Amino acid sequence: MEDRIEELREKRERALKGGGEERIESQHEKGKMTARERIEYFLDDGTFNEIDQLRTHRNHNFGMEEKQLPGDGVVTGYGEVNGRKTFVFAHDFTVFGGSLGEVLAEKITKVMDKAVEVGSPVVGLNDSAGARIQEGVQSLAGFGEIFRRNTEASGVVPQISAIMGPCAGGAVYSPALTDFTFMVKDTSHMFITGPDVIKTVTGEEVSFEELGGAVTHASTSGVAHFACDSEEEALDDIRQLLSYLPPNNVEDPPRAEPWDDPERADDSLNSVVPDEPRKPYDMHDVIGGVLDEGSFFEVHEGFAKNVVVGFARLDGHAVGVVANQPRVNAGTLDIEASEKASRFVRTCDAFNVPLVTFVDVPGFLPGTDQEHNGIIRHGAKLLYAYSEATVPLLTVITRKAYGGAYDVMASKHLGADVNYAWPTAEIAVMGPQGAVNILYDDELEAADDPDARREELIAEYREEFANPYTAADRGFIDAVIEPPETRSRLVSDLELLRSKRDSLPEKKHGNLPI
Repeated sequence: MEDRIEELREKRERALKGGGEERIESQHEKGKMTARERIEYFLDDGTFNEIDQLRTHRNHNFGMEEKQLPGDGVVTGYGEVNGRKTFVFAHDFTVFGGSLGEVLAEKITKVMDKAVEVGSPVVGLNDSAGARIQEGVQSLAGFGEIFRRNTEASGVVPQISAIMGPCAGGAVYSPALTDFTFMVKDTSHMFITGPDVIKTVTGEEVSFEELGGAVTHASTSGVAHFACDSEEEALDDIRQLLSYLPPNNVEDPPRAEPWDDPERADDSLNSVVPDEPRKPYDMHDVIGGVLDEGSFFEVHEGFAKNVVVGFARLDGHAVGVVANQPRVNAGTLDIEASEKASRFVRTCDAFNVPLVTFVDVPGFLPGTDQEHNGIIRHGAKLLYAYSEATVPLLTVITRKAYGGAYDVMASKHLGADVNYAWPTAEIAVMGPQGAVNILYDDELEAADDPDARREELIAEYREEFANPYTAADRGFIDAVIEPPETRSRLVSDLELLRSKRDSLPEKKHGNLPI
């Protein structure tokens, strides 16, 4: 018996050392933590329970029989994040480069299955060379099993991916199927085919960072939601993100102890929207003035900046925020903004997070590039996302709400529960200038001074039509309110709507215009 206990201790000790001191040191020299260091930093102290620590690969080809290491390139288990149960897996790059083989995939799918079974989030810390070539199709089968688990868990438990090193080829699709993806600047990369293959096939020369670095994916492709300066920052941000989310789709998000006065009236909101209709302002000022102070956690900050999305709190309750950003392209909706916002709306709806929408949108971005690349199809995604959402929807129009974009941005007609407008709101089929050019074309041609007459007509149109009162008269706007009233109104509305029960017609699933 003593011999068996000693053997167990030795195997545990070997598992803790991963690929050995030399490879651990190499990991540190690259500015990267090991798998176990990441888990230890991420989880609450002393809460990690490891699963399958002693498993080894089954491959006996290519000299692999003599290279069996306990753990087989991934550390899996569960622990707590802010006292809440969370499952985690972390590729161990010191063992076979964290490459995915049959056993490694089985370890990951086991914790994914258990996370769904008990209703807890699952966080993947990715640092892998990709498929284990020595295992051939077995490694490909392993990827497929993980992809299927990602899909089945989608909308059931939160899935979060952190890219801590290389992630290439088929390995990129698991993070792409999860709800949020974090990357670390300079040390993490994602791509389907690497720079060498691209150069061979197309002759194009590109660096790892330019092709698939954190900044590229957080600002250009939109694949990553966060580009962090360090692994520690990424892990800290994941902990913060989880604080806004419920553990699963049948529970409500956790409420923080309120610290901000629910009746706070921020008088600075009266001057946020400029008198000049074309003058931009920062929608972050509106968000900060209405939501709980310091609670806004922006998501996808570097991508499609003409729309702002993120999580915040309203009297301690978690809410999702979607807002047009007048500082970027006048807040117009384009292809990327539509995709960014629709994805976020659906994520909030899946996990019972109410949505607060701030509207200042002059329409969809015009141009042949947008039309030819499918702005109609992509814009319909946002329309679809709001229409199918059953969480409480609260909407505030701060300034422009023109044309189809008025409908799309959580209007009453798509099922929003509460719709407010500030006195500065302009709700119309189109902006005054475009409307005047169409409605008074003949009169302008005959005018002695067309420009002067156009300005007069624009002023008249804005006075009569570009205001919130016609919509309020029709009941499309529940109330026109003064900006400082917004916070107390939304706090009260959210309290009322927390018991909202809504359902959609029974069906297998809708046909989102992908």
